[in-house]
Amino acid sequence: MRAIRLPALSMATSFGASAATWVLLQQFAVRGLVAIKFLAIGRMLGPAAIGSVSVALLAVAIAEALSDTGLAQAVIQGEHPPTRSQLGAVWTTLTARGVLISLLLVALAPLLSSQFHLNGSLVLIQLAALLPLLRGLASPTYYLVQRERRFQHIAGVEVAASFVDCSVGLALAYFGAGAASVLIGLVAGESLKSTLTWATMKPRPPIRAVWSGIGHYVGFSRWIWASSVVNLLLNQFDKVVVGKLLGPAQLGGYQMSSRLAQMLLADAAIAMSQYLFPTFAARHRRNPQSASRLIKIYLLVIAVGLAAFVEVLRLIAEPLFSLILGAAWLPAVPLFRILVINMAIGALIAVLVAYLRAVGDAKATVHASLIQVVVLLVSVPPAVHWWGVTGIAWSMTVGLGCAAAWMLFRTLAARIP
Repeated sequence: MRAIRLPALSMATSFGASAATWVLLQQFAVRGLVAIKFLAIGRMLGPAAIGSVSVALLAVAIAEALSDTGLAQAVIQGEHPPTRSQLGAVWTTLTARGVLISLLLVALAPLLSSQFHLNGSLVLIQLAALLPLLRGLASPTYYLVQRERRFQHIAGVEVAASFVDCSVGLALAYFGAGAASVLIGLVAGESLKSTLTWATMKPRPPIRAVWSGIGHYVGFSRWIWASSVVNLLLNQFDKVVVGKLLGPAQLGGYQMSSRLAQMLLADAAIAMSQYLFPTFAARHRRNPQSASRLIKIYLLVIAVGLAAFVEVLRLIAEPLFSLILGAAWLPAVPLFRILVINMAIGALIAVLVAYLRAVGDAKATVHASLIQVVVLLVSVPPAVHWWGVTGIAWSMTVGLGCAAAWMLFRTLAARIP
């Protein structure tokens, strides 16, 4: 009987509502659907269309980073869960932010179109402007669910939204909607996700303007905002330069190389950080020494696995591009070989950020980003002069390496009470 019960108990534990298994399944399903969508549409439409979509999404990323409130992370990390009234204040703040971002993007659409050579494709930026609005309207109870580590629930919502995004995008691209199909799919997915956060997650915050009750989050969230602003420069600088100087076609090749490398390397760690952040935070509240031991084990395992995988991807880069995307994308192979190193370091950083924020040291991530900024300011001008676009890619990689080294130092040297 004991031999029978133990596997059953193990299986039940592996698929409990808070098990990491759900994060991994979510990662596999969501990133798989994203990969299918972008790779299939990229093969159908070519680099120029993907570059045009990238400009629209780049505008959204810039606006959201500049206005990041840090409230989501503060709700998850805080010592006490928010009350229903406090959730209402969070929702009011995030909704107002989403409305303002959307209006700003619509107003700036003509300027962005001319600056990034979109040839009057205003509809792409206008469609992208719906995304921050829909995200702002979602119920902030989603962050409470994350705090409580109900990963099964989160996985259901995220997979459903990604499936709609992929299905709508592929169908529209197949029937000739062009680059707009990518953005319409994203809008459909975000609409479903926002609806599900209200329909399936409780407690529901009051739907009225509430502005007070979250002042205690400001001390933590200001570091999240600072990190977002600095990371805006770090994560989007290369894309802005390529898009502005070389146009949508070159940006499409650069972006697809980056996205493919991210799908294969960084996305798993970024998704895993959704599990690690609340898990480290909960463990740190109970036993800081245990959290410190756990992060060291994770870092060792992840670093060894990433090093081996990077080497394999660099060896098979050319046949991989030819098989998945076609001959039109082969000029992007040299960039891909650099960017897989970049994304491997990014994967390691995602784990370090989850830990440092969970233990309340969010400023360490800001300091790391500032180090990366200094490295870029010093290295980018000569790198671009001598090696062009590949020089930018190498500069980004060196900067990430320096940032990771600083966060690793802060993690290992932290004093545990």
